[in-house]
Amino acid sequence: MKPIFPELEKTIQQILKLPIADHRKVILQELIEYIKAKHFNKETVHLNFICTHNSRRSQFSQIWAYTAAYFYGVDAYCYSGGVEVTAFNKRAVSSIQKSGFGINSNGTSSNPVYEVALNEQVKALSVFSKLYDHPINQTKSFAAVMTCSHADENCPVIPGTEKRISLQYEDPKAFDDSPQERQKYDERSWQIASELFYVFKSVKDK
Repeated sequence: MKPIFPELEKTIQQILKLPIADHRKVILQELIEYIKAKHFNKETVHLNFICTHNSRRSQFSQIWAYTAAYFYGVDAYCYSGGVEVTAFNKRAVSSIQKSGFGINSNGTSSNPVYEVALNEQVKALSVFSKLYDHPINQTKSFAAVMTCSHADENCPVIPGTEKRISLQYEDPKAFDDSPQERQKYDERSWQIASELFYVFKSVKDK
């Protein structure tokens, strides 16, 4: 594995120390078993993290799953999408940048494309708000990982998926423009990160 940006490495080491509640480990087990089964059958892992607006939780999940897979050397492709197109929320972008990722953006539209990098050698992840079936995403033989209750309840069928997994998180949007805004975005990002690192470590330790 090529070196990760130093600030990101520091963040990861802090994230790895965060406790995960037993009831969350039970929820995460379905995702662990899915990835393990794909590896056992020598099949490629494709994960599409889905939330209504593809602006916060699903973006955090795609980025951290991509990072955890790289960190543990697990071959997995990570995507995200929604049922409406908005934008990768700037508060979420700021939280990710603060964690140590390298981020560049074209910044020329209401829905910019952000290039999120782990280091200078590995190709950056292109991140922007999109529908779950956008051409950049895998459209068959993938797991749909539902990160919010609204999308989970309002998308009864997702074409092409071979597994649907509910992995819901509270929306940091509730704290927008409040004194707790930055803290709550960072908390949600780190919670998602710690759980996805737990997932990929469990796969690697199989």
